[in-house]
Amino acid sequence: MRPGAPKIDTILQIPVVLQVVVGSTTLPVADLLNLGRGAVIPLDSRVGDPVEIMINGREIARGEVVVIEDDNTRFGVSLTEIRDPNLSALQQ
Repeated sequence: MRPGAPKIDTILQIPVVLQVVVGSTTLPVADLLNLGRGAVIPLDSRVGDPVEIMINGREIARGEVVVIEDDNTRFGVSLTEIRDPNLSALQQ
């Protein structure tokens, strides 16, 4: 390693934003302002549809929602497909 070059440990400590996109919808502002506690917002995806896993706004994988530890209140995501990073770069 060159003198002054960053060590891999430093790079591994960089925080990233990870998002799991379950679905989306479009609402007029008036409907958005009328939402209250317990409101249900229908999304454009269905049960069983894959979810997108995003890091810093870029899709890096797809997966499916799973229940964790037989506890219906905790969920996670099981990866089913990891995107080719070279393909993502070409689509920019």
